[in-house]
Amino acid sequence: MKKIMLVGAGKIGIAITEFLTATGDYQVTVVDRSEETLSRLPHKNVTTRHIAINDAKNFATEVKGHDIVLSATPYTLTATIAEAAKHAGAHYLDLTEDVQSTRAIKALAQGADTAFIPQCGLAPGFISIVAHDLTKKFESLRDVNMRVGALPVFPTNALKYNLTWSTDGLINEYCNPCESIRDGKRGEVPSLEEIEHFSLDGTEYEAFNTSGGLGTLCDTLDGHVENLNYKTVRYPGHRDIVKILVRDLRLGMRRDILKDVLETAIPITFQDVVLIFVTVSGMEGGRLTQQSSAKKIYSQKIGTRLMSAIQITTAAGICAMTDLLVEGKLPQKGFVRQEDASLEDFLHNRFGRYYATAP
Repeated sequence: MKKIMLVGAGKIGIAITEFLTATGDYQVTVVDRSEETLSRLPHKNVTTRHIAINDAKNFATEVKGHDIVLSATPYTLTATIAEAAKHAGAHYLDLTEDVQSTRAIKALAQGADTAFIPQCGLAPGFISIVAHDLTKKFESLRDVNMRVGALPVFPTNALKYNLTWSTDGLINEYCNPCESIRDGKRGEVPSLEEIEHFSLDGTEYEAFNTSGGLGTLCDTLDGHVENLNYKTVRYPGHRDIVKILVRDLRLGMRRDILKDVLETAIPITFQDVVLIFVTVSGMEGGRLTQQSSAKKIYSQKIGTRLMSAIQITTAAGICAMTDLLVEGKLPQKGFVRQEDASLEDFLHNRFGRYYATAP
């Protein structure tokens, strides 16, 4: 039985704990700085530790003896937890969307005897596996467009949005520059720009640039694709209001205030839908061809607990990658990209099936 240390007992940490403990294949220890947050975890087959993480070397003593470390914390702690895992000789996986944190992990992975697998959630995460799988069908690539949104099923406020995951991560995506490849040249574009509109299953959406969703695909596809981009999907009108907050009122420069505003005014919801839409075009059989993949995943009851769609998809992503690592279907040391995973292996996994069964 593999010993896992999960850092972070928030909404996603709860889902990860439910998934892993239900299998009976993992011995799970959950670490968090909040005793109140730890108290919300399932009580069966879980060990909890109340710890505030200050530096990597001290935390490595807590990690020692565990085979795998999973990080479900804000991106600000990512590099510290990864460094502690390296000191302790444990594999490391996380859910970060932060580009700088991922670069730090890539540096830590050099010469490591264990695997370092960042960005194991939905976007980045599963979206990269889907997009990379579609690219394999083409002789040459023109465009790879990736669109993902976690949306309330019943939008009621002016933003047409509810909080469904980390507020810090959401603000990070809305404020930081976005990687892309345009006309064969790699670069960065501003967040909240290049808005577009589309409909799917009769519902109207908008999509716009946000940071981090491409994961490592810029590295993987650089020199092989003309255009590569990622955009977040929302209901129409959302982007304009967020842009007022972030740019016009300059709250992007005062993120603590923006976080307080959002968490005070916008309620969380467990009644959400995750939309995944990937389109790839290029030469196939000598003809310019387009292939697409579209899924919608809804909240559902897991065991006795109602989980939001974003909880399910994010937790399923990191749990499936953990399984694939343990099964030897991923590299066992060094830096591992999401697109190193086979889509077939992922969807046939007991956690990946939550994606496979979506319409």
